[in-house]
Amino acid sequence: MAQAKTLTPRELRRVLEGLTGSRHGARDRLILLMTHWAGMRVGEVAALSIGDVRNADGSVKDEIRLNAAQTKGKHARTVFVNDKLRKEIASYLKAIGSADPNRPVFRTQKRAAFSANTLCQTLNTIYRRAGIEGATSHSGRRTFVTTLASKGIGVRVLAALAGHRSIATTQAYIDVNDEMKRAAVELVA
Repeated sequence: MAQAKTLTPRELRRVLEGLTGSRHGARDRLILLMTHWAGMRVGEVAALSIGDVRNADGSVKDEIRLNAAQTKGKHARTVFVNDKLRKEIASYLKAIGSADPNRPVFRTQKRAAFSANTLCQTLNTIYRRAGIEGATSHSGRRTFVTTLASKGIGVRVLAALAGHRSIATTQAYIDVNDEMKRAAVELVA
């Protein structure tokens, strides 16, 4: 089975532009960005409650602490949230207007929490509508890891950020492309 496609910045912009003005565009945008900019798994995104992302004072957390029940491997982990993603989260939380810490961050049109499977299908549909061949719900994580690897981040840090217990797993996520090879050979001379 082929691995999920890693997206170029241009492809990610195309997907995000396709969400503009759609019925659940703001929700779907943030779901997508949680996978691309924080490297979160679909099941982790589905399991988020407002209390996981918002501090008691209403500000957005810079670290999302996932408990074992929220993760794939049943090992608690911390997801680090960059400034751009914090702004996206703050904007979305303001738009939904709920401060209930137990409310799911992302709800289906039936107002229920997403299951990992339903969210997976939602992401796959978003990519398909944007015409991105080979993209799946796992593309955000692969793009996250590959982007950081291309910027020189070491595999141990990448493994920790991705929540992998083995660096071999992380290495399989890295998609080597021509840009990375060109940059590498420029370092020789």
